Amino acid sequence: MTESNTQPTLESLAQDVALCRACPLGAGRTNAVFGEGNPKAELMFIGEGPGRDEDLQGRPFVGRAGQLLDKMIAAMGFRRDQVYIANVVKCRPPGNRTPLPDEAAACGNYLLWQIYLIRPKVIVLLGATAAHYLLNDQRGIMRLRGNWLDYQGIPVMPTYHPAFLLRQEAAKRDAWHDLQLVMKRLRE
Repeated sequence: MTESNTQPTLESLAQDVALCRACPLGAGRTNAVFGEGNPKAELMFIGEGPGRDEDLQGRPFVGRAGQLLDKMIAAMGFRRDQVYIANVVKCRPPGNRTPLPDEAAACGNYLLWQIYLIRPKVIVLLGATAAHYLLNDQRGIMRLRGNWLDYQGIPVMPTYHPAFLLRQEAAKRDAWHDLQLVMKRLRE
């Protein structure tokens, strides 16, 4: 985190992430993947961590799962640049494995500051890892999804990760139901 006693900005946090070596993931990355989108977004999406394409480009959700996420965002009536997209960890885990708890903890303050600075009206958690980390809830995503939860007064909707939806087409109906609940909440 920034060394001064002042509150960080998204820009200063992104610089800190670019220099971070708090866990072994930093040594194996091509690019840190901080997050992107509207810094005043009403809607924030949080995933697990970058994959190969994200590591190469330094941007979140740009591979096949990202293309599906873009379609999901568009179906909700938004453009990608109107929302904010981030991950729990900012560096690619080897082989795209699930981030380890100590890796998530090493990146955790970056994500918490992103949420604090953006102040979204609603957060969509993409997959179990994001839900486990942000909500400290170890239930599986099939139990969590479709239910409103809370993170420091912000309504949170866990749903399936787009990578899962690419493998399990039948789950897209449930994910769409979850996103419809999000759209309704944003209209309230």
